[in-house]
Amino acid sequence: MNSPLTIFYTDDDQDDLELFRDVVKSFGRPIDVVMQDKPEKLLSDLKNPPPSPQIIFLDLNMPGKNGFDLLTEIRNNMDYKNVPIVMFSTSNDDKNVAKSHELGANFYLPKLSSYDDFKKSIEYTLTINWKTFNPTISGFKYQN
Repeated sequence: MNSPLTIFYTDDDQDDLELFRDVVKSFGRPIDVVMQDKPEKLLSDLKNPPPSPQIIFLDLNMPGKNGFDLLTEIRNNMDYKNVPIVMFSTSNDDKNVAKSHELGANFYLPKLSSYDDFKKSIEYTLTINWKTFNPTISGFKYQN
């Protein structure tokens, strides 16, 4: 049996956290979602494993440290330099997408409003082979 995929997901919106967990559960695969509702909690969880994430989803717009701040901090830590980071935001702004790419995120995933589209986008993201995935800016953002 495969060991579960461990996802860290940081978002200040409790509804988004719950929706994400419900969607991931619906896949019927062994996936552990460790949720943080504050940036400081994510940094604490990263410094105090187990568990350690195999992929990190970061909300962009959070009070205090935002997703860009967290992305920069994580990318500056050698222990997590190679962990895939997905920026997950309601913002579809090209500047935010470009900045996420520049700062070292692996993928940009807009939060889609329809449940089915939201589910499809998460499912797609979890099928990416991060060892070989190296998109140019044009392939960096999820297209539904």
